[in-house]
Amino acid sequence: MTITAGIDVGTGAIKVALFNVEGGGETCLVKRVERLRQRDPLKLAEQIYDGVLAEAGMKRGDVAYCATTGEGESLHFHTGHFYSMTTHARGAIYLRPECRAALDMGALHGRAIRLDERGKVLNYKMTSQCASGSGQFLENIARYLGIAQDEIGTLSKQADNPEKVSGICAVLAETDVINMVSRGITASNILKGIHESMADRLAKLLKTIGGLDGTIQMTGGLALDDGLVEAMKESMVREKVKVPIESHRDAIFAGAIGAALWGAFRHEKLARIAEQANAA
Repeated sequence: MTITAGIDVGTGAIKVALFNVEGGGETCLVKRVERLRQRDPLKLAEQIYDGVLAEAGMKRGDVAYCATTGEGESLHFHTGHFYSMTTHARGAIYLRPECRAALDMGALHGRAIRLDERGKVLNYKMTSQCASGSGQFLENIARYLGIAQDEIGTLSKQADNPEKVSGICAVLAETDVINMVSRGITASNILKGIHESMADRLAKLLKTIGGLDGTIQMTGGLALDDGLVEAMKESMVREKVKVPIESHRDAIFAGAIGAALWGAFRHEKLARIAEQANAA
């Protein structure tokens, strides 16, 4: 039995996944996510990690490899660190083995990733950090509209006349929203318009990585936004992208899952190297 952990320290939330990897099998034992809500990310990550271990009846010494991703490299107890694009690609393969592309939609940017059957990154493109296509932008709009984040998707799907926002700059898009509210546009139509604008940009981003095949797996916190998922499916039709795009209930854990699984791979590789050195 080889126990590995993945800790994804994101801008908006901390995700932790604990795995047992043995005999070619990969079993997720415990996973947990918590939003930062202005708390110290490193302290919160440590608390969540210890809580996950306690739930599994384990302690830190039982973990063969603790891998971090995102902003988690500063955690003092981690074994190794992996770039988030790498972990989201591997996590996408775990969630949907037939996928050959991932669309990572996080708090600060969107990222299209083409990958192979092992989860190795072949190509990628990402939006700029200031674009109106990020989770943080959507969170700011929800706060302005006075609605909770978990209401966004439901409200968006109730729209009957979506109002599009400015496509690129988040500042201009927020100004658009202020004007819409003053004109009496409903929250549902504002949110659907934002979702459509985000989806169109992300669909175009996917086209730039080329070689789309299999299925596209959405990852990151925004992959749980039903309104954006629906808008992505519609936008893919408009952009004439014939590859299906899907979300998953565990999409927010993709980075943590990928970190744990790449950690298991690295642990096994280091063990083989040590064996060979001892044999020599």
